[in-house]
Amino acid sequence: MGIHNKVFSTCVFLVWFCFCLPGSIWVAEASHVVYPELQSVSPSIVDSQYRTGYHFQPPKNWINDPNGPMYHNGIYHLFYQYNTNGSVWGNIVWAHSVSFDLINWIPLEPAIYPSKKFDMNGTWSGSATLLPGNKPVIFYTGIDPQGRQVQNLAFPKDLADPYLREWTKPDYNPVIQPDASIEPSKFRDPTTAWFGLDGLWRIVIGSRRKMRGMAMLYRSRDFVRWVKAKHPLHSSKDTGMWECPDFFPVSLKGKRGLETSVSGPGVKHVLKVSLDMTRYEYYTMGTYYHMIDRYIPDNSSADDHTGLRYDYGNFYASKTFFDEAKQRRILWGWSNESDTVNDDKTKGWAGIQTIPRALWLDPSGKQLVQWPVEELETLRGKQVNLYDKELKSGDIYEVKGISSAQADVEVSFEISGLDKAEPFEEFWSDPQVLCGQKGAAVEGGVGPFGLLVLASGDREEQTAVLFRVFKAPNKHVVLMCHDPSKSSLRPGVYKPNFAGFVDVDINKTKKISLRSLFNW
Repeated sequence: MGIHNKVFSTCVFLVWFCFCLPGSIWVAEASHVVYPELQSVSPSIVDSQYRTGYHFQPPKNWINDPNGPMYHNGIYHLFYQYNTNGSVWGNIVWAHSVSFDLINWIPLEPAIYPSKKFDMNGTWSGSATLLPGNKPVIFYTGIDPQGRQVQNLAFPKDLADPYLREWTKPDYNPVIQPDASIEPSKFRDPTTAWFGLDGLWRIVIGSRRKMRGMAMLYRSRDFVRWVKAKHPLHSSKDTGMWECPDFFPVSLKGKRGLETSVSGPGVKHVLKVSLDMTRYEYYTMGTYYHMIDRYIPDNSSADDHTGLRYDYGNFYASKTFFDEAKQRRILWGWSNESDTVNDDKTKGWAGIQTIPRALWLDPSGKQLVQWPVEELETLRGKQVNLYDKELKSGDIYEVKGISSAQADVEVSFEISGLDKAEPFEEFWSDPQVLCGQKGAAVEGGVGPFGLLVLASGDREEQTAVLFRVFKAPNKHVVLMCHDPSKSSLRPGVYKPNFAGFVDVDINKTKKISLRSLFNW
């Protein structure tokens, strides 16, 4: 095991078995609870005690969705939803920061903010697209005077400015308005556009019809006049409102990312949606039939709220972009705050962007693989190595000389005693429910084993990242569980567990590897 960090404190292993460690007025519905009385309460002092060490976050106030990340002329741009006046959702603008390495960021003035009739009540999420001639354009959702969600364009004021500080909004906005078939408060978050072989641009906008989630498809020849397609790109029943859709190609072989307009042989497509109903994200792998503009998920991808997820933790409203410099697709996501609203108000900030990750297709073709961007390793400091550490059932081993507050841990568990695994019950279909029943304090046949992080000296406070192995009729099932039930002694803290079933053939490998980034 290698542990790299900048600051050092406590990290322990939790084990229960032997292993080796090598027109009308519409209400514009948002997906956030609204606190009007707190929207413009600016913090007088920002409490930095619990701010993260290397996640992206501004100096103060509320943030949510990463809007339109892009790479342009050697610079990474991150736009994100931001409250300029307080630490709860409200007064949302497109904040803007730039970076040369995805690690160190330069904050700029907001790129887009309510200033026109078509966005006077809000400038909500969207995406960035590079037009021919390497010219960026932003597609975003504005809230008009009637409370309708409409789609608008914004362009850089000066392409000679490498930071693209200022953006202009043409008066011909909105370029897309909800027609009679679309509920005006359920129509938002346009995707990055892609260019078809027929010379037409296409985008997808999240929507819903009754309880059917929908990816509404629009086409344009000039990026100004847009026509709705007869059918959505895709839809799925009983999934509710689809927020922040993302649609992009992945190569069938290798880790190389693809530009968003690529299609044809050697390519699969990914459709990701953020379900307002569950507050989780789901994606499917499938085929894009560009001649008819329909996306069909593979049979191996569940097309509902039980399907594949990028992340089985506190992760939402994600967006990918193609990094031309290193030929990779990069994923950004948002992690909401777990404190109470009053605590957010007191400390003066809320929310972070998650670690950017490179993303590619698993060799099986059934799911995606992701890994923190390589630039993150430049933050590594002192390294601590442990090898062949054997622990018996119930042992806890403290790794000294590091800080679980800021550490990058790579660990491999070698497993013995699979014959002692608990039987896997058929009704255990939801790993999160199972994690709640079989957390760190519940002894099992094979597990729990893993890490205890952010632990106090007496371990009254600790966060467990653990595995358990179960025996199903024809295979072993591995549960990965994040158990924060003891993460804080403070009352009122949001402490849900998160979990997923790990796709690993434990009978063949006899090992489980884990990389954990601790950042506080």
